[in-house]
Amino acid sequence: MEAVTKAWSHVRGNLRRSAGQRLFDQWLKPVVLIDGSTSEAVRLGLPSSFMTQWVKNHYSERMLLEFRAVLPDVVSVTIETMADEPKRVLKAGPEAVPAVLPQGERPTFDPRFTFERFVVDSANRVAFNAAKAAAQPGMPQFSPLYLHAGTGQGKTHLMHALGHAFLEANPEATAIYVTAERFMFEFVQALRNKDTHAFKTRLRSVDLLMIDDLQFIGGKDATQEEFFHTVNEFMSSGKRLVIAADRAPQALEGFEPRLAGRLGSGLVADIKPAELELRRAIVVRKLEDMPAVDMPDEVIDLLAARITSNVRELEGALNRLVAYANLSNETITIDFAVATLGEVLRNAQRRITIDEIQRAVSSHFEVKQIDLISERRAVAIARPRQIAMYLAKRLTTRSLPEIGRKFGNRDHSTVIHAVRRIEELRGKDVEIDGAVRTLMRSLEG
Repeated sequence: MEAVTKAWSHVRGNLRRSAGQRLFDQWLKPVVLIDGSTSEAVRLGLPSSFMTQWVKNHYSERMLLEFRAVLPDVVSVTIETMADEPKRVLKAGPEAVPAVLPQGERPTFDPRFTFERFVVDSANRVAFNAAKAAAQPGMPQFSPLYLHAGTGQGKTHLMHALGHAFLEANPEATAIYVTAERFMFEFVQALRNKDTHAFKTRLRSVDLLMIDDLQFIGGKDATQEEFFHTVNEFMSSGKRLVIAADRAPQALEGFEPRLAGRLGSGLVADIKPAELELRRAIVVRKLEDMPAVDMPDEVIDLLAARITSNVRELEGALNRLVAYANLSNETITIDFAVATLGEVLRNAQRRITIDEIQRAVSSHFEVKQIDLISERRAVAIARPRQIAMYLAKRLTTRSLPEIGRKFGNRDHSTVIHAVRRIEELRGKDVEIDGAVRTLMRSLEG
């Protein structure tokens, strides 16, 4: 049990760094290690079924990988609701989510999440500009502002950035930032205490109200009714209302049509999944905050190309790589990155085959695919063949001997030579580097 306890402490630290303080405090901090956990079967507990389901959906696989990185024998990590353990529920409960702020109090927004630190490109430019406009003094141009995107694409970052900018431009203003789950909890508590007037007054008296993760009140009729009236109040009074969810208003499940229609009556701005160039720019931006970290371009390319699920996972992989390098006093190289993030890279990667790579390379260089596996040694054939081997090593989980067999039963040492040669050429040959980048973008799709 002692080894599992130490491993849990390490895993919690990694989760805090990768998830960010707000998300960690809200969902992951209440997680506790349950007595009886072993180095093969870890049991984690949460105080409510709602939180249990959320953590399962978003972090069960990640927790298993984190535990296995410390305890290789771990087979399973189960996440349970501890309804029969009131002391633990009582202990974890208040930490689960921040309370709604009293009237007039100014929230503390995450200092890392500002407009200056948000990396912008075509995937998120509309949402970024809309959030900046919503933070400007005077009557808001639109209300509500509705941001939607998949998990980890930057919605919460923009909301915190908006809050920072709005309070800086309006020193006397008041604001509330709250999750929809907390909104629901506070409303239910007010109903039980027969004090809904105070609840309504507290929310509707502020100048800026921001509600995150709205999808979680789907199917909660009473909460939606109160939320509907709150939306109407803010719209009629010309105040700022900002909402974030994982899908567009009309696609929300379990929502009344009139509420979905009201949410869509302002400005609806989506954030599309980050493409390769944006993912790379985000890694570069994060590294600017780590001046002591020396990370080669090929490792940056590896992270950007292989961690495609969402930006949060990308940042988590970067933080993990840097932390492991510091703890082990190792230099960050491509081999160290693959060894450290192997499981993460394999799970995040779209399954690209060597056949796909060969087709893409032959098309790009206008050579026959069969030439790539032939014995021909002309530079016009050999160089594309080396690039294809390099890409096979970078973009697939195939071993060196497997890659060699796919290229005309060549020895694994030939593959190693090809990989090293292309790495060398990328550093001094602009055309080779450009071709590799183009092919990687095409294959990652």
